[in-house]
Amino acid sequence: MKLEKILNYQKGKSPKKEDSSDKLVLYLTPEYLRGKSKPNFVSDFTTKVEVEDDDLLLLWDGSNAGEFFKAKKGILSSTMVKFNFDENEFNREFLYYQLKGFENYLKTQTNGSGIPHVDREILLGLEVQEFDDEEQNRIAEILSTADASIAETERLIAKYQRIKTGLMQDLLTRGIDENGNIRSKSTHKFVIKNGIEVPEDWEVDIVNNTCDVTKLAGFEFTKYFDYSVGGEIIALRALNIKNEELRLKNIQTIPKKVSDQLIRSKINKGDILITYIGAYIGDVLLINESDKYHLAPNIAKITSGKRLIPKFLEILLRGYSVQNQFKNLTVTTATPSLTMKQIRETLLTFPQNTEEQKRIVNFMNSLNKNIKAETSKLSKLYLLKKGLMQDLLSGKKRVV
Repeated sequence: MKLEKILNYQKGKSPKKEDSSDKLVLYLTPEYLRGKSKPNFVSDFTTKVEVEDDDLLLLWDGSNAGEFFKAKKGILSSTMVKFNFDENEFNREFLYYQLKGFENYLKTQTNGSGIPHVDREILLGLEVQEFDDEEQNRIAEILSTADASIAETERLIAKYQRIKTGLMQDLLTRGIDENGNIRSKSTHKFVIKNGIEVPEDWEVDIVNNTCDVTKLAGFEFTKYFDYSVGGEIIALRALNIKNEELRLKNIQTIPKKVSDQLIRSKINKGDILITYIGAYIGDVLLINESDKYHLAPNIAKITSGKRLIPKFLEILLRGYSVQNQFKNLTVTTATPSLTMKQIRETLLTFPQNTEEQKRIVNFMNSLNKNIKAETSKLSKLYLLKKGLMQDLLSGKKRVV
């Protein structure tokens, strides 16, 4: 059955000053419905299109036109439409999932020379599978349960991330004592070193006095790098490091003999990479294997000395203090950048005792393990839901 036989739609309106009142109403926008912006309140106006909780909406205009939403009680924005249908014929939740199943296709079929918008004929020509009331209810129940599991897992990941952010700040400013407790001023002595308050047995020193910082020289790249030749060694660029992970879908390679020749810029196990030019400036990543990677432009490597454990240094470089220094040092021109001198002069605060560094690493590893497990679970839930939608909404698998 085509959508044109099931529903019709009503497009939202823009507020008009000459038609407004002193009353404020919630103006629904796609960003708010995605949970990525705060509520937007506007003066009430008579030509408004009102929606209730769980009304079915579609983003009609804009870069993501074709996206479906469940509404919150409020006023519909002018870029969206509200669907009207006979709820005696279709379970609202079931129809929502039917529409969501068309989302990716509909996004590829938008038109317009300026702002993209949904193609009305394509939308209303979409075919939906017919099910009796009982099966609609069961399908809606199954998919709603999957969505609830996804939402709960996302909340748990967000909770762990908040805990990680807060604890990371505490661990890198107060540390963990020999009893496994985070220090406090009531139980431990703190002193000022280089203008920074730290536990008395901590150090405050610049990167250059604790580590070695190196990048690929311009003449080395010009003289020795020829990506068309290829090779066994991956030349890591800034785009290959993002969100604490290696991204190796887009790589360039060089011969091993070239990497072996350029010893200074060769990447070894325990080296920490840092991006110093571009959008993700300050991203850091510890490398856990040798003879696989080499520096390419826009990435430097930091090699820790005897005073710092490599994994602890990675955590330290990701911490608020160091990242804030990078932010303040960044040259905000067309392309933000850090110089090697600026990186070398960055202040680090750290325990003198490497055993304490290990305790901090273990604490952070435990948190990261939880986040990784829940993230893996979330990926599986998304795949499960996708499979369920394909099977159940097409009628390939029936439920009674």
